[in-house]
Amino acid sequence: MTSGTLSKEEQEKLFSLALTARETSYSPYSKFRVGAALMATDGTLFKGCNVENASYGAAICAERTAFVKAVSEGYLKFHALAVSTDQDDFISPCGICRQFISEFVSKDMPVFFLNKHGEHREYKFEQLLPFAFDYDTSKEYLQK
Repeated sequence: MTSGTLSKEEQEKLFSLALTARETSYSPYSKFRVGAALMATDGTLFKGCNVENASYGAAICAERTAFVKAVSEGYLKFHALAVSTDQDDFISPCGICRQFISEFVSKDMPVFFLNKHGEHREYKFEQLLPFAFDYDTSKEYLQK
């Protein structure tokens, strides 16, 4: 797949930031470093890394870190997301992250997975969570 929504320059900036974000990962327990880069619709970039904790449930993934930083700065509309790791293979956001992300993105927003070699794969968000639980779903459920 190729992105029709990002320029080559935007894609390069997004990928570079995702790879850089991975370097600041705090992952002393799993040793599994993840970085994320999020582009708002106005081109503003936010980076995030995974931050682990001895109380494992208190850890936060790179993707949610990037979104929390963006939302806390007043951004609510996003153009693209890239997720990087230092593994040979590609990784995708976990289930919690997919549901969290669905609150803020369109179904056709591009999501890129980057491996340690800088190779990438591209998906539309809808492919990652085809039956997202969203406001309309919860509103319909509450009316029953």
